[in-house]
Amino acid sequence: MNDGFYSRGLEKAREKDFAGAIEEFTFALHQNPYYADIYCKRGLAYYDSGAIHQAVSDYTEALKLDPQSVEAYYCRALARLALKNLPGSLQDIEQAIRLHPDHGAAYNLRGIVQRKQGNIPFAVASFKKAAELFLAQKDQESCRQCLEKIRQLQPKATETLDLVPVTPIISEKDYFHQLLERAEKGECAAAIADINWVLQADPQDAQAYCCRGVVLCKQGKYRDAIADFNQALQLNFRDVIVYRNRGKARSQLGDHLGAIADFNSALQIQPQDSLVYIARGNTYEAMGNHYDAIKDYTESLRIDADNPQAYYNRAIAYTHLEEMQHAISDYQRAASIYCEKEDWVNYHQVIDNIKKISSSKAASGKETSNLLHPRLLTLVGGHWEIAQRLISQAMSKYPGKSQEWCLEKVIADLERDRGS
Repeated sequence: MNDGFYSRGLEKAREKDFAGAIEEFTFALHQNPYYADIYCKRGLAYYDSGAIHQAVSDYTEALKLDPQSVEAYYCRALARLALKNLPGSLQDIEQAIRLHPDHGAAYNLRGIVQRKQGNIPFAVASFKKAAELFLAQKDQESCRQCLEKIRQLQPKATETLDLVPVTPIISEKDYFHQLLERAEKGECAAAIADINWVLQADPQDAQAYCCRGVVLCKQGKYRDAIADFNQALQLNFRDVIVYRNRGKARSQLGDHLGAIADFNSALQIQPQDSLVYIARGNTYEAMGNHYDAIKDYTESLRIDADNPQAYYNRAIAYTHLEEMQHAISDYQRAASIYCEKEDWVNYHQVIDNIKKISSSKAASGKETSNLLHPRLLTLVGGHWEIAQRLISQAMSKYPGKSQEWCLEKVIADLERDRGS
């Protein structure tokens, strides 16, 4: 083939003389009408000049000559997208990816088409794959652009939450929440890997450091977590989440005073965060300061009266102070809430603690009617209203008997019926 026309066509295309490039490529095709790459290059010139239909026609001719041309499929997908032929564009992209699985630009284009079709979860997955490929190819700018597209697809965060069991760290709608959900499901290593490539693309992403710190805490890697929280703070991500979780990590390492300082900083930012009070209460409890722990749990319950963890932790603190009536009352409230939530793991843990208190008192000969209540509560599945109704029925059935006698009777009947 005389490649003079072809070379001049490429030169004119670089100079953005698209009409001249088209003319040169046309002459080249007269010389060799079976050269697929000339059709591709003339198609690009048509596309750049705005003649989209002619571009599609040339890409189609190229594919007739070379059905394995990734360039032709990708370019025709671009042209079909410009013509708003989304199904045709997506079909070409899939062919390009099939032929070249590491084609980052094709995954990026697939994400764009899927976004236009309204398939947001698929679009996010495509942009993520494109970002991974761009990162592997050391094209950090393209990788950052893909990450930005992902974030644009996430609704804006409306509130911040702490990472506690079944509770996300930042916002349900936030991109990083998806990673934390994976960690909650036990996929910590996969979540860390995802955050790592985010940080490779943008080492200044403070929120990513915070997110990784939370996952590292879940893995028990508290020193590494603290390093990430420190980095987030250095990047001016001074959010309550950072201080709250760094405080938890410091407390786990025995740095109780440092933990309390972090919790105090968190409360300066968000004074009505009930979870910070629980976390600080836990640290006071670890220090043996049961009174301040109870004060913090009580403050947490003032803000959120239905938090079973606060009742449970306060019950433990009351137990250490040997204020058993208060402890039982808090355990009973925690059990009722866990029962309503159908959180049976925590529910049974609370019930076991109630049983321990009851057996301990029974063994010492100090069991009272109040301490019989947890035994009854256990038998009726934590439903306090059922326990009270059974006692009232027994007192009506056996007039003249004491409340304690009726309580023992109800418990004995239930245990007999269940073969206890």
